[in-house]
Amino acid sequence: EIGRAMNVFLENISQESRVIFLRRYWFCDTIAEIAERYGISESKVKMRLLRTRKQLSEFLNREGIAV
Repeated sequence: EIGRAMNVFLENISQESRVIFLRRYWFCDTIAEIAERYGISESKVKMRLLRTRKQLSEFLNREGIAV
């Protein structure tokens, strides 16, 4: 159930957010590695991850999955 919910969530966020989220939490890249790879600042990566985690938490709560 969680895997299905994650797939739905990832399909419905922006490509940039999805790529950054997956690089960090699936491929375990560091903030610095992500920033360098995509030519953006580390602060932008951190903010994007913060917002994506918040969206994910809200989405999972709506789906009835406690976090």
